[in-house]
Amino acid sequence: MKYELGRCLLNERLMESGKSAEWLAKDLLFKPERVYDFIENKRVMPLKIAISIADSIGCDVRALYELIPNDNEAMGGLIE
Repeated sequence: MKYELGRCLLNERLMESGKSAEWLAKDLLFKPERVYDFIENKRVMPLKIAISIADSIGCDVRALYELIPNDNEAMGGLIE
């Protein structure tokens, strides 16, 4: 099944882990602005970064974004 990325859930995962965006930036040697860009949906996390973030805060990488099933896939990918 194909998915579209929805809203970034990084802020929620950070709150659940008791960590801050500033802590995450420091842990991964990023500028805090980069982390805030992910949180505010200004940038999409590349897979390598998403894996590193998930590892740092102790969540599954798939939990970092809302995953929206692609309706076209359910219809065999056909658009009329």
